Amino acid sequence: QVQLVESGGGLVQPGGSLRLSCGASGSIISITAMGWYRQAPGKQRELVATMPSVGSTKYADSVKGRFTISRDNAKRTVYLQLNSLEPEDTAVYYCNVDIIVVGRGRIQQWGQGTQVTVSS
Repeated sequence: QVQLVESGGGLVQPGGSLRLSCGASGSIISITAMGWYRQAPGKQRELVATMPSVGSTKYADSVKGRFTISRDNAKRTVYLQLNSLEPEDTAVYYCNVDIIVVGRGRIQQWGQGTQVTVSS
């Protein structure tokens, strides 16, 4: 059993900042990648940022220079620092992990989602 717990969403004014976190726990052997996606009302879920254990970090063009993804491997936690927020960033943000789990092999799992609303 693997659990992902997200936190850090909320309401913020344009230009403001938030920090999201997502902690993974359970029978995890190793982590291949951790990342963030978002889904705005009426739109498809899209990649925001992903950080593999090996390889380069990737960002959506729309967030480059404003958002920063980071990981604490010891805590199995991924963070997303959101700066210079815009109304267009309003969405539910989902953590996603690509992991190897006891008895199941390699799987992807989603967090429960956290709402980010950017509005004045």
